[in-house]
Parts: sequence; structure tokens; C-alpha cells
Amino acid sequence: MRFVCAFLGAFVIAAAALPAQVAEQRLHLNPVIAKLAEGRTVYGLQATNDMSIGSARAAARAPVDYIYVDMEHNPLDLPALYQFHLWMTDRAMVVRKGNLQPNVALMARFPPEADESGWVVKQALDMGLHGIFFNGVDTPEQARAAVSYMRYPPRRDAKYPLPKGVRGAGPANATWIWGVTTEEYERHADVWPLDPGGDLLATMMIESAEGLANVDKIAAVPGVGSLFIGAGNDLAHGLGVPQNHPDVEAARQKILAACRAYKIACNITATSADDIVRRVNEGWHMIRTTVAAINAARPRLKDPKTAPPPADPFVFPR
Repeated sequence: MRFVCAFLGAFVIAAAALPAQVAEQRLHLNPVIAKLAEGRTVYGLQATNDMSIGSARAAARAPVDYIYVDMEHNPLDLPALYQFHLWMTDRAMVVRKGNLQPNVALMARFPPEADESGWVVKQALDMGLHGIFFNGVDTPEQARAAVSYMRYPPRRDAKYPLPKGVRGAGPANATWIWGVTTEEYERHADVWPLDPGGDLLATMMIESAEGLANVDKIAAVPGVGSLFIGAGNDLAHGLGVPQNHPDVEAARQKILAACRAYKIACNITATSADDIVRRVNEGWHMIRTTVAAINAARPRLKDPKTAPPPADPFVFPR
């Protein structure tokens, strides 16, 4: 019993030291933001409606930087999302890396439009998610509202007070998953790049002709971290053309130009190795794709800043 108590005491002391160590090193706890801040390309997968423990474990060690769960076109099941996130917890990785940054960040998108999603954003962030994809962003006002949902109300001495946050305080479930104190979580739980130390990514999805017309104004909203055109299905419908129409590609390039102009990340779907290499060379920062396409493209992406994560994540002996 004395041995157990001593062991647990040492474990608690070591765990308690981690947040202070993280704070001292100014480590980004969101691996996507850590790489984007270094000018690197990040890769992600879209999760289906398989929220099983096996799927979560595979996601945690996938050769990508983020997983985003589509709950706009799949059932809105918040308890399943939280359980999925808990199952992604990888203590072996914490020991190996020596810090609390996961290999794979979890993000999601939800049914409500950007200016109607305050309640679901609060729920998702309090579950510990690292970012939100806001669908149907057509105006800068919607983008500003989306950012405000992700932020806490500013302190009097805040360096970045606007857009003013409206998120309620109560992140106990998030702190459990992130492995930090409430104070430390609140220091990290702000939107990047508006707050250079923030670890939450606000992604605006451009899916309509109106959104495309306003893309520069949307990109200019403080707190917007990335723009995402997705596969182009909704935008093609919004433009009234087939997905392979030249106007859709022109829209992609307009979105990319806005990202470059306002120095935010630009997110696109790539379905093959050739497509990945093309989009990386064009300057897209976030590539949503498949593991097969990543593995096929990896030998062609030799620059460390654009290379995907290793194909073979560490595996501990069973």
C-alpha cells in the first residue's frame, strides 16, 4: 500500500508539473497550430459516422495532423463525439513525446449555420475539441459571430479583446482531455492566429456565391484561422454549375488568394497523390485527404515543411 501511495503521489506530482512546463516552453497544445505557426503543411482526414473505440484508436495514431468529424451530414451525436475524443487519448504518446500535445487534433462541423451555432460550439469546445468548421459562412458578420462563440469574454487587460467572446466558463471536460488546469486551459483556449498563443482553430467554409463574393472580408475578420472550400460540392451548387466546371476551380484560386492576402491557412480536399502535390505546390496549408493518398504522395513531398507525418507511427510492444 505504501508503494502504491508513493507511486501515485509521484505520478500526480509529475502530471501537475506538465502544465507549468508547457507554459514555460510556450508549446502549442494543438499540433495543427504548432505546424501552421512554423509555416508547415498539415494533413487531415474526415471521420465518418463510425465513432467506435477502434476508429478512435486508429485516428489517434493515423499519419495525419487532424481528424474532423462531419456532424452536419451525419447524425448530431455529441455524447458519441466526446466518447470518441476520450478514446483518442494516448498515454503512451504522452510519455514518448514528453508533453501534452496529441499527435492528432480533433475538430468537427455541425448542422447549424455559422450565425446560429453558439450552443453547439460551446458544447464541442467544452468537450476539448481543438477547432470548429463553420459551414455556410456567407458574410463577415457571420464569421465574426463564429469567432465570438469560440472565445471567452476578454479581461480588462486583454491584448486581443475583439471580436468579443461570449463563451461561458465551464471547461472541466476539456481540461480532463487536455491534461491541464482550468487556468492553463483558458490561457490556451483562444483563437489562433489572432492570439499567437491560442490553440483553437476557427475555420470558415465558403460554400455559396455570396460567401465567395465576400471571401476577402471574411478572411479579414480577426480570429479566422482558415478558410475551407471542402470538395466543392456545395459551392458548385451555389454557383449553379457542375463540380468540374472551370468556375469551381476559379473559386478555389480566389479563396487561396484571400488566405494569402490575410495570412491565414487555406484548407482544401485532395483525392489523390497528384492532387495533393498540386495543391501543396500552389500553397494550400491544410490538405484533407485519405491515408492512401498521403502514403502515395509522401515520396514526392521531400521538403520537411510540406511532408506529411511519418507513415509508421510508433507501436509499443503488446
